[in-house]
This record gives sequence, structure tokens and C-alpha cells, in this order.
Amino acid sequence: MIKLNGTFLDEITHDIPSQNWSREEWAKDFDAMKAVGIDTVILIRAGYRNHATFESKVLQKTMNILPVYTDLVELYLNEAERCNMNFYFGLYDSGTYWVSKDYRTEIEINKDFCDEVVQRYGHKKAFKGWYFSHEIGRYERGVMDVYEEMAVHLKKLKSQPVLISPYVHGIKQFSTEPITIDDHTKEWRNIFKHLEGSIDVVAFQDGQVDYDELFDYLLIHKSLADEFGIESWSNVESFDRDMPIKFPPIPFKNLRFKMEQAAKAGIEHMITFEFSHFMSPNSIYPSAHGLYKQYAKWLAEQGF
Repeated sequence: MIKLNGTFLDEITHDIPSQNWSREEWAKDFDAMKAVGIDTVILIRAGYRNHATFESKVLQKTMNILPVYTDLVELYLNEAERCNMNFYFGLYDSGTYWVSKDYRTEIEINKDFCDEVVQRYGHKKAFKGWYFSHEIGRYERGVMDVYEEMAVHLKKLKSQPVLISPYVHGIKQFSTEPITIDDHTKEWRNIFKHLEGSIDVVAFQDGQVDYDELFDYLLIHKSLADEFGIESWSNVESFDRDMPIKFPPIPFKNLRFKMEQAAKAGIEHMITFEFSHFMSPNSIYPSAHGLYKQYAKWLAEQGF
């Protein structure tokens, strides 16, 4: 069966509006996820600049974060446990230090932050993985240092899989300078050489390339991951990059096509960015309600 196994959870974001949900709305949405077979939830980032998902003493001291009135990490962990899901914790993104190539400061903040996270939440049954929120599309030596050093630290704190979800430097996001498929292959072989043993799972975002070239990229991603002993998932984006606005829910036919291409490439585990805004029957976007209905109907036709 072709289906989505997981979704990101996004409340500390760059460009998507808050849905202003309370605990009751989040519980309802976790139920909707479970109803269509989602068993993994990934916090996209635990903080960004001066916003955070819980009242972190580390971030209060180092980044002067704004007050946090609801502990979203605890909320998500409790809901994940209730629904028998695995929760991956996304790190803190300063939006400043690593962008300006001050990688050492980014690392040190995240080390202290993750120490605090494990003290607060490490005992939670649903806490099953780590996610690096620092996304890349091409080789960056400094980010390799962030990944490698943080992976060692995280696995000492709590030994569990580390996930990344990189992007392709493709035509839909970088129209004036899209990467060639050959250069993409060369750069990511080099990246995986550095990350072998540090990263356990890679889920490439699938929305930056044209539909007619997607399968070739999926094949390369699966082949490279296999070469370096990394598990390959696909991040099947459920928002539409082809519209002139940011960002509406994707048409179901396009979501289905991307999932079928991933399955054809031998990728069995698919996650999405992201269910609650773009696929949920509870979303602020009415067209997401229709996407959920069509997706659920398709699953039923497959025997789900």
C-alpha cells in the first residue's frame, strides 16, 4: 500500500500562519492523523530566533525568547503517546548564527538546549528520534560540522535515530540557477561521505523539481542513501509550489503522483510537510478538507 507514514508538526515557522489551536484542537488533529495511518510526527523546529515551543531556560538566557504560554513539546509528546506514534524532536534554529557562518555558536546553543530537552522530556515513551532543523540543499562544510558534532552529542544524550530533510537546489525554488542532476549527485555523494555514521535517515523534500524529473531524483536519492547505509524516506510535500501564492494545499492528483513515483523508486516510508495545515480536515484552509477526503478515499481503495 502507498501511504504517508508521518508528518512534520509546524508551529514555529517562517511562512505559514498559525492555526491558533488549543490542546483540544491538537488532540482532534492527532486523531485525524491516526485515522489515515500516520505513525510518526516530527517537530520541524523547537525554536526559531526568539520564538520557542517551551519555556527554555537556555534560550531565555542566550536568545532572549518571547514568553511561551503552552508547552507544545509536552503536548505533542503526550498526544503521540496516546496515539501510539513516534515523535522526532527538531532542534533549535537561531536564524542568525549558522546563516552568518558562525557555526560554533549554533552548535553550543543547541548542545545546551538539547541537554535541557532530555532532562525535561527524555523519559517520554514517544520520544524516538532527533531531527536536524538546519536544512541544506548543497554542500556546506560548516553545516557538516554542525551535523557531525551535534549527532555525536545527541546520541550520547539519548541514542536514537537522527533524521534530516534536505532540499534540492531545483528550478521551482532557484529558477535562475537550478542545479543539474549530475552536480546534485556529486555533491550529495560528498555530503553522505561526511555524514556516514552520523545521520540515520534522509527524507529529501520532493517539491523543488518539475514533476517530469522527480522520478530521476528519487532514484538517485535512494541509491545514494543505500550506498552509505542511510535509510531513505521521501518528504512528499502537501503544499503547492506552482501557485503564485505561498502556500495552498496541493491538488490530490499531484500528491498521489509524487507518492506513486516514490514507491516506484523503492522508497517505502513517506512523510509530509505538513498534514495539519495542508491535509487536515481541521485545517484553516478549506481545500485541505477536500484533500483529506480524497486521500482517505484513495487509501480505502487500496485496502487500508
